[in-house]
Amino acid sequence: MAGSANTQIHDPYKTFRFRIVDKKTNATVLGVSKISALTQNTAVIDYRYGTDTNTKKFAPGQTTYDAITLERGITTDEYFHEWAEQLSAEKNTTPQYAMDFRKDMDLQLCDENGVVKVTFTLLNCWVSEYNALPSLDASANAIAIETLKLEHEGWTFYDWPVAEKRGPKNP
Repeated sequence: MAGSANTQIHDPYKTFRFRIVDKKTNATVLGVSKISALTQNTAVIDYRYGTDTNTKKFAPGQTTYDAITLERGITTDEYFHEWAEQLSAEKNTTPQYAMDFRKDMDLQLCDENGVVKVTFTLLNCWVSEYNALPSLDASANAIAIETLKLEHEGWTFYDWPVAEKRGPKNP
C-alpha cells in the first residue's frame, strides 16, 4: 500500500467570516465589511566583504508594517468617528490623550459557524486617515462607505486550538 489517506483534512478558512475587536473594551467594531491585508516588510541590506569583489551578501534590515484599512457602510454607530476625533487639535490637550489614542485590536478569523479560529492582535493602532463620507452620486446604485486607515506596530498571532492542528502526515 502506497500510503493511507489523511481523514483529518481541514479546509482553509473563508475570508468573509471575521470581526475586529477593541481589546480594551472587548467591543466588536460593528459592520466592518472589509479589512485590507496584514503585510510585513523587512528591508534588505546588501554588502560585500572588502576582499570579495564579485559576490554580494544580504542581511535583514528594519521591519515595517503596512497600514490596514477598515471599511464599512455608514451607520449610526460612531466608533470610527470617535476614534478619529481623538487626534483632533481640540482633544489632544490632556495628559490622558497620550494614552488613549492608541489601541490594541484583535482581528479574529472565524469558521463558517462563527467560531473564532485564528486571532491576530494588532499592536498600538491609531487612526492616520478617516474618510467619513464618500463622494456622492445621485445616479449611482451604491452604499455609502466610510473607511478608517490604521497604522500599527506589528501583530502577535494566537494559534488555533491544538485539536485542529495538522492531521497525521501521509507516509
